[in-house]
Amino acid sequence: MFQDKIFMTAMGNTFLYLIIQVPIMLILAMLLAQLLNNKNLKFRGLFRTLIFLPCATSLVSYALIFRALFATQGLVNSVLMNLHLISANINWLGTPKTAKAVIILALIWRWTGYNMVFYLAGLQNIDYSVYEAAKIDGASNWKTFWHITVPLLKPTIIMTSIMSINGTLQLFDESMNLTMGGPANATITMSHYIYNNSFGQGVSNFGYASAMSFLVFVLVAILSLINMKVGDSRD
Repeated sequence: MFQDKIFMTAMGNTFLYLIIQVPIMLILAMLLAQLLNNKNLKFRGLFRTLIFLPCATSLVSYALIFRALFATQGLVNSVLMNLHLISANINWLGTPKTAKAVIILALIWRWTGYNMVFYLAGLQNIDYSVYEAAKIDGASNWKTFWHITVPLLKPTIIMTSIMSINGTLQLFDESMNLTMGGPANATITMSHYIYNNSFGQGVSNFGYASAMSFLVFVLVAILSLINMKVGDSRD
């Protein structure tokens, strides 16, 4: 298995998406939740709905939207050309680095609102008197956020981290529907490669696919355990 170049590429891609996308997404979700938890903010309900809507979009539909946006003659290139930021259209989905960047951007767009809902629920369960006491003591907004909000949200942070890690390790739809694993398997993920060996290459290799599936299961279990242990050690 570890001598299979495509599988090693798929594993590297999966961990690349995990390392970049998960932290950015969770931090952004927490910051948005903090902003939307402001009682003085107008149209809070509308903003919450708009931010949450992407995760209610079907996986195929949103992949098609991103394919259209980042097509060579798509909206993104048109905007960049009109702003004179680029001199020629970029083949976003035809170049390995940019194709990976599009997948990461798509994941962040889709799942940030989903995680924001959990953080928002956690923030609304924090007694406001805690913040009032911190304000009286002269704590800055940053210190209040770092020393009060983050520790009290720790159970939610651990839960969303585990869900996001598990979801990314099993990532399939974006690789399949957005880039088809291309160009030349440059964006393929482990789950996509498992699918190819099971159903997508004409000749099924269920034994090899099962072995890869078991490895994914082990990785999910190990990373989830590490995440929980790290959370417990900070109590």
